[in-house]
Amino acid sequence: QVQLVESGGGLVQAGGSLRLACAASGSIDRINALGWYRQAPGKQRELLASIDIAGTTRYADAVKGRFTISRDIAKNTVFLQMMSLKPEDTAVYYCNAHTWSANYWGQGTQVTVSS
Repeated sequence: QVQLVESGGGLVQAGGSLRLACAASGSIDRINALGWYRQAPGKQRELLASIDIAGTTRYADAVKGRFTISRDIAKNTVFLQMMSLKPEDTAVYYCNAHTWSANYWGQGTQVTVSS
């Protein structure tokens, strides 16, 4: 089992920045990738960024160049630095941990971008 706890969401004006954090605990040695997703009202959950055990990062086109995923291995924490935020970035943001046998999700953190 892997437990994930997100933090760092909130209300920000368009053009502003936020940094989300996701602390992992439990069977972290089984994690082969960590990712950030978001889900806006009435929309499907979408993958924004991921980082694997080698440190390779991938981004969705919608956030490439504005969002950066990183990790602190010593603290078992993954971050999502979000810059130049837009109202359409408003959503609940979720952390995901992928293992070979299961996917684990955090509880989500709300990000609201006002125009």
